[in-house]
Amino acid sequence: MIELKVNDMTCGHCVKTITKAVTALDPAAKVEADIEAKRVRIESTHSASELTQALGAAGYPASAV
Repeated sequence: MIELKVNDMTCGHCVKTITKAVTALDPAAKVEADIEAKRVRIESTHSASELTQALGAAGYPASAV
């Protein structure tokens, strides 16, 4: 499980966009978001770096926790 901090995640729409970006990279990925903590937990075969790049490209810069 990879945990990322996404400071720009503020609402359900953000979560949908982030989930879409992750599943575009890895259709089998599981995404859990905590809007209040601004954290996303992702279960994926891809690396944290790849996931961070995908989120950044979607407009949500992220950093590993």
